[in-house]
Amino acid sequence: MTNEVLERVRPLLPGIAERAAATDASGSVAGETMKELTAAGVLRMLQPARFGGAESDPVHFYEVVRAISGVCGSTGWVASVLGVHPWQLALFDERAQREVWGEDPDTLVSSSYAPAGRLTAAEGGYELTGHWSFSSGCGHASWALLGGLATGERGRDFVTVLVPRADYAIEEVWDVIGLRGTASDDIVVERAFVPDHRVLRNHDQAHLRGPGQRVNTAPLYRMPFASIFTSAVTAPVIGAVTGCYDAYLSAMRDRIRLSVGGGRFAEDQFAQVAVARAASEIDAAILQLNRNVAELYACAAAGEEIPMELRLRTRRDQVRGTERALEAIDILFKTAGGNSLKRGNPIERAWRDAHAGGVHVANDVERALAMYGRGEFGFTVEDNLV
Repeated sequence: MTNEVLERVRPLLPGIAERAAATDASGSVAGETMKELTAAGVLRMLQPARFGGAESDPVHFYEVVRAISGVCGSTGWVASVLGVHPWQLALFDERAQREVWGEDPDTLVSSSYAPAGRLTAAEGGYELTGHWSFSSGCGHASWALLGGLATGERGRDFVTVLVPRADYAIEEVWDVIGLRGTASDDIVVERAFVPDHRVLRNHDQAHLRGPGQRVNTAPLYRMPFASIFTSAVTAPVIGAVTGCYDAYLSAMRDRIRLSVGGGRFAEDQFAQVAVARAASEIDAAILQLNRNVAELYACAAAGEEIPMELRLRTRRDQVRGTERALEAIDILFKTAGGNSLKRGNPIERAWRDAHAGGVHVANDVERALAMYGRGEFGFTVEDNLV
């Protein structure tokens, strides 16, 4: 099946690449780029068809994210994170979906899922107060998905709440070494009312019981949040490294060494081995991600229960995909020598962006692998990111 959005994105990549340095320096993706991505349909790929979305195969979505990240890691990260939120919003009560997309289906939603919010029960909903960090692309969004701990008749619940821009302030604090252009600033809410229909229990979401599934019945919305979201964090890392690999080959193919005996770099057997290792790691990361997401989608399309073994394997390969990508880019960065240190070149920027993405909580390799091992030994695994 042709990835139509990817075909529309490809002509945009040279322009996004030209703006990559400015994106990194300014700390934000340009409005021009966001308009292009919106027009190409990138940010509606996982949105319900009833609200103007494409309900795309998620494998295609991650393919588009990797392509964008290959020329600008920050732009790819923002496209991935803002692009995955329509999928989660589709799990909310229909009233919440209409509030966001009813007048403008291109309305964007950012997020910060750490349970930093305090929700106190009120008539018809909750009162919310909190301070959240790392809300990527929030300056382009009109709503936010925020994590919190709700206290009410059910006791204590970890939840995700949907809040309009009028109810929160953005604190511009993002000043980092990698993914600089994502503008992942802080969000602050002070005693905002959140109606019940804009609250989603994390437990229900993990068990594929979102109220929105009653109206959004496509297989896409019967897939696990953990698989969809964590893959959206890994895809831009793999994409940035893939782009770095291409830039590396272009830069090093005709390079003449002035040390280590001189000669063409490309004729050095050790350089050839390094390229082979990096390419293999990138391929393995992409192939496993695609395989697992395709199998999850097939289960959902067939109306079958998604086995825990597949969910755990998906999580295992997702974190290993990030790990493999970082191993590949470290090989490239090291063998490029002093040239890779010059600030602003594509190899240096991709190295910073990939490693910045690697520290996201969804890329906690040891924790995710321990969960897989626990499952293989027959123990019960309870975790919202599976």
